[in-house]
Amino acid sequence: MTLCCIGLNHTTASIALREQLAFGPDILVAALRSVCQLPAVTEAVILSTCNRTELYLATADGIDPAAQAAQTWLAEFQGVALSAISPYLYVHTEQDAAEHLLVVACGLDSLILGEPQILGQVKSAFQTAQSAGYTGQLLQRLFQHAFSTAKQVRSETAIGAHPVSVAFAAIHLARQIFTDLREQSALLIGAGDTIS
Repeated sequence: MTLCCIGLNHTTASIALREQLAFGPDILVAALRSVCQLPAVTEAVILSTCNRTELYLATADGIDPAAQAAQTWLAEFQGVALSAISPYLYVHTEQDAAEHLLVVACGLDSLILGEPQILGQVKSAFQTAQSAGYTGQLLQRLFQHAFSTAKQVRSETAIGAHPVSVAFAAIHLARQIFTDLREQSALLIGAGDTIS
């Protein structure tokens, strides 16, 4: 059994492309069912946030055929051309895939370093896949390790000492520009969950 992570995020793709490849909660279980029907895929977790879409896969037929099949599946399932997304996708395998998940769960690969919401999103993605029956021993061990690592990082470092998010950073910047925000009108600029 081998481990593979295929995805894109805020550093590799535009928000427009990330939105095209996002999996809403209404289609997540159907997507898990569909990707697990690929001959090489035995387990799957799909992590989809405003800043990333990642497939964590346990595969039986080796990494290269599974990674290629999963990339083709992602494009077809989301109705986009593979050629339009392949330059923006990354593929991590085995230890690199495990390390990538740890970095993501700890908030070290977020738009705002240490952003705390990602751990909840990773947990939710895993719980959805587990409840639907699409995780097995490999992904269960990997994700439990990621959760305990993220908890350890938050408790033993200062990464979680100050609440940080894109919205918090925007307010902080606005306070540096305007001395009193009560005197200002609001202008909303953004996309996705942040602007909502």
